[in-house]
Amino acid sequence: MTVYASGGMKVFIGGVKNQKSEDFILADFNAEVWTEIKEVEAAGSAGDTSEAINFTALGDKRTRTIKGPRSAGTMEIVCGIDPSDAGQLAVVAAEKTNSDYAFKLVFNDAPAGGSPSERYFIAKVMSQSEQFDQASSVMKINIGLGINSNIVRVSAAA
Repeated sequence: MTVYASGGMKVFIGGVKNQKSEDFILADFNAEVWTEIKEVEAAGSAGDTSEAINFTALGDKRTRTIKGPRSAGTMEIVCGIDPSDAGQLAVVAAEKTNSDYAFKLVFNDAPAGGSPSERYFIAKVMSQSEQFDQASSVMKINIGLGINSNIVRVSAAA
């Protein structure tokens, strides 16, 4: 088994992407024009969690948990502020809309001569706030993505 560091991972924003009732597949993202969001320091987490639905039957006095709707949560991305970065500018503009946007993550795990793992999803840019901290800190932009789809996983390939 091989594990990889997050270092070298890249985050991209695409265009407006409408939700659909079935899961997204890789082909749904083929026509996207991607803009890298640069100076990413941390990319948070993303993945489905099922809502717990509880039911207690009077007869057996046992609470049962049923899996309800899934949510991929909110991905928190932290970047060093670069006012000239097209990706950061696209995120700031996207936060001002009610639209979902396509996002792509590219990992740093490609085998020699191969292609890296990738993740695709749609999300609303829920927040973009600047963080300034103390004198010895880099000014940052914190981006919150409300993920509104399944996450399409593409494995690294030789």
